[in-house]
Amino acid sequence: MINRLDVVSIPVSDQDRAKAFYRDVLGFEELADQKMASEMRWVQLAPQGSATSVTLVTWFDSMPAGSLRGLVLHTPTLDDDVAALHSKGVKTSEIMSAPWARYVTLTDPDGNGLVLQQRDR
Repeated sequence: MINRLDVVSIPVSDQDRAKAFYRDVLGFEELADQKMASEMRWVQLAPQGSATSVTLVTWFDSMPAGSLRGLVLHTPTLDDDVAALHSKGVKTSEIMSAPWARYVTLTDPDGNGLVLQQRDR
């Protein structure tokens, strides 16, 4: 039986640049950065304490860099995190409210679409 979501692939053009964004800007923890084949690296990161991680991929022809949309990240402190992102030069949408959460949208350096949300429950 499937019991969790393990790894989500994010298509990027430059793994080092993407790793710096997810690690240094978003605060993800680096789990792995190792060679898979002569031209391929497995770069895996995760939010602190998360069971689900991401891998920064360059090898899927059907997933061009920047094509991911709707990856939703959670924070318990949206206002503080948005201010921190802005101080690091990251542009976000205005904070929006919906029945399920307060959230902003942003993109990574390749244009992958992310949602940062705060849910009260």
